Amino acid sequence: MATGDCIRTVVDEPAGEVALLLCHASAVFLAPMNKADNPISFFIYLISLFIALSVHEASHALAADKLGDPTPRLDGRITLNPLAHIDLSGLLFMLFFGFGWGKPVQFDPYNLKNPRKDAALISLAGPASNIVFALCLSLILRSFNLVGLHQIYTIGFTLLTPLIAVNLTLGIFNLLPIHPLDGFKIVGGILSPDQAHEWFQLQRYGMIFLLLLIIPLGAHSMLDTVMGPVQQFILPLFIPSF
Repeated sequence: MATGDCIRTVVDEPAGEVALLLCHASAVFLAPMNKADNPISFFIYLISLFIALSVHEASHALAADKLGDPTPRLDGRITLNPLAHIDLSGLLFMLFFGFGWGKPVQFDPYNLKNPRKDAALISLAGPASNIVFALCLSLILRSFNLVGLHQIYTIGFTLLTPLIAVNLTLGIFNLLPIHPLDGFKIVGGILSPDQAHEWFQLQRYGMIFLLLLIIPLGAHSMLDTVMGPVQQFILPLFIPSF
């Protein structure tokens, strides 16, 4: 299989949306929203999720466009409008069942100069944008407190803390090297051609790995074991104490 074919298989894998359902359910929808103890908190987390998802997907689309593939631009994905990135079925599932999914950004590797490495850069753009966005929000929030704008800081803490948390969670989770998460394609871009060919063969087992990661074993899942310590370390660095 040629490198372009290998990347195309990764990108166009129909199971991608299903996997997004699983990763968003575990990493974003259920975790933060279970902590939302009133309708206002739920609404704030919901809006935060729409914003984080829009930043994530628009960054994928912009990176692909800059690297030579017009497909996302022609699909109308270079926008922060959540309507361009939200899947209606995924949204309904989220509202009624507590989990859902968005529209994955499609790109054509044959329009890229270096399909494997450029695909890795496109994949990296999504989680990187979430983490950088969370950092900018954190700096803005801290600046309110430093200059003595305590009332604005209080309001900002209520509104921006969920947005920071959701962006970090979405970004970090998507760095896991499991197909179809972004980390899988990022690793494929780092490896040598022969190693990458072998690596991309693992994509067929991605759903199995995700299920094993997400399904609870007793009170906790393997995902809790992986993500819990990371979140406990990183979130306090971005979210100041109130």
